[in-house]
Amino acid sequence: MLKQRVITAFILLFLLLAILFKLPETGWIIAVGMLVMQGCWEWQKLSKMRGIASGVYCLLTLLLFLLLQQKMVPQVFVYTAAAVFWIVWVPGWLFAGWKTSNPWLMAVVGWLVLLPTGLAMLDLRAASPQPWWLLGVMALVWMADISAYFAGRKFGKTKLAPSISPGKTWEGVAGAMLGVMLYVAVVLAISGLKMHYTWFVYAAVGVALSVIGDLFESAIKRQAGVKDSGALLPGHGGLLDRIDALTSTLPLAALTLILMKVA
Repeated sequence: MLKQRVITAFILLFLLLAILFKLPETGWIIAVGMLVMQGCWEWQKLSKMRGIASGVYCLLTLLLFLLLQQKMVPQVFVYTAAAVFWIVWVPGWLFAGWKTSNPWLMAVVGWLVLLPTGLAMLDLRAASPQPWWLLGVMALVWMADISAYFAGRKFGKTKLAPSISPGKTWEGVAGAMLGVMLYVAVVLAISGLKMHYTWFVYAAVGVALSVIGDLFESAIKRQAGVKDSGALLPGHGGLLDRIDALTSTLPLAALTLILMKVA
């Protein structure tokens, strides 16, 4: 199983790098739109939408994505809504162990999960001549995931949220934090950026957000009674299983970049 996961991960990384660095802007918009639609398809299944409702939901999701991509709504509003969702609403949802079978509420939640993520993938890629901002944030999340996995396997004893995701531990979170701090230090040293404490604060917030995103998707899957969001990726499950932590980190990274430019 681990071997299959590793092989799939390397293939996905190769494809992502090729798309990130080689596709023109229009091609990247199409690629991100396809990711959003795949995520939408998996989300409507987790939400147990049926019949015409699922098709209408996916169509509305596509239309909303296209409107946001055309900047019909200021990005700062979209990212602020995502920030409130991930920092306030989701932790409250997880703490209360709340569950809902209301497909309309789940539809709105799905938009808050998917649309800001898609928009952030576009904006972060366009933030520099090369897509280093986007790749850097994504690599931070991957480092957190990998560090948490190995630290949890080696030292994990104290359960983080046993009723949501029994395999996650506080030791894994500590490992993720340590791994990401080392990652940031290496990136700063290589890039020549000033070694300032704010970068490490941003990284710590990123780790916390990645954990929240991971736990939230686990809670939604548990509510739906499924192990994976889909079967798109061998050894990994569905697309949402792979981007769960990105959905909570990318929009906040994009919001931070906007605020840094304004300041």
